[in-house]
Amino acid sequence: MIKPDLSSQNALPTPALLLDEAKMMRNIARLAGRAECLGVSLRPHLKTAKSVEAARRLTGGTPGSITVSTLAEAEVFHDAGHTDILYAVGIAPQKLERVQALRRRGCDLTVILDSEAQAQAVTQAAVPALIEIDSDGHRGGLRSDDPALIQIGRILHTVGCLRGVMTHAGESYSVRGDAAHAEFAELERKAAVAAAEALRVAGLPCPVVSVGSTPTAHAARDLTGVTELRAGVYMFFDLVMAGIDVCTVDDIALSVLTTVIGHQPAKGWTMIDAGWMALSRDRGTAAQDVDQGYGLVCDENGHVLPDLIVSSANQEHGIVSLRPGADRPMPDLPVGTRLRVLPNHACATAAQHDRYNVLPVNGGPMQTWHRFGGW
Repeated sequence: MIKPDLSSQNALPTPALLLDEAKMMRNIARLAGRAECLGVSLRPHLKTAKSVEAARRLTGGTPGSITVSTLAEAEVFHDAGHTDILYAVGIAPQKLERVQALRRRGCDLTVILDSEAQAQAVTQAAVPALIEIDSDGHRGGLRSDDPALIQIGRILHTVGCLRGVMTHAGESYSVRGDAAHAEFAELERKAAVAAAEALRVAGLPCPVVSVGSTPTAHAARDLTGVTELRAGVYMFFDLVMAGIDVCTVDDIALSVLTTVIGHQPAKGWTMIDAGWMALSRDRGTAAQDVDQGYGLVCDENGHVLPDLIVSSANQEHGIVSLRPGADRPMPDLPVGTRLRVLPNHACATAAQHDRYNVLPVNGGPMQTWHRFGGW
């Protein structure tokens, strides 16, 4: 069988996931510089990338401290040389055997928890943990003044498992602009630092004070008392991040290459071969000031086509149309035209694909970076 030449964008079968390496590296450098100015270490979250090659770019080519959201990620990245890993999802006791297996192999894997039941299981397994703090009511965690914080800290400390505290300002996604994100960053910092101080007053150690979300990481103005900063989607960015002014549309490094396959002129529709199996069903911009449908449409070179969105998606069909209220004609897009679609949510769109087709920084042939899934 003759294998097709996939070394150029023109040869790729569609739909295909494209990654602009130059934009990605610019995004990586931006937050690395920010963390340096704030005087904290950066622990990138690799839940979006799920790629060893992308991780190498994030950590400067040398394995470093990382964050993951699944044990599958921890296993793959440890095999690639990363030994300092935070598993930043509340631990279930049934998963501790896999955690222990990784630790026996030399991985300094830390888990998070927010209950006495989890703490008891973790101490029995002799696994280090951070106590999750609720800084904004977004998801899990304890308030910094919750008496359970000290009790959990004591349970962990009896066997030397208390590493510190962590929080995630997930509600920062609900506001727009640097000033609003800076307010959430300060709420995040205050909650984590207050929890750390409460543990120390109780005679308990708290060496790690970890905070982070992509919006707050970019907007934080003071991280006094914090030791490390976490963020994930910043390497790629997406329309949700652009919609709340964390980045611009031009910063978005991911797109889905697609082909025009038909038209419904009376309805103002152009059909493409990228449906929700390629784009995901994420509609994260629907509640924002500008609803981007299932994605913003660009030409094959990545230039935005004004007011053109994927307005609807079936499994393998996407419908491209003008956004409601647009005062311009539908562009002429003949069958066979190649387009790119910028994603609402980079994590969800990337998860639909098994590889990144990488547009290299300095030209040359396209590279392929494997990405993995699973839990």
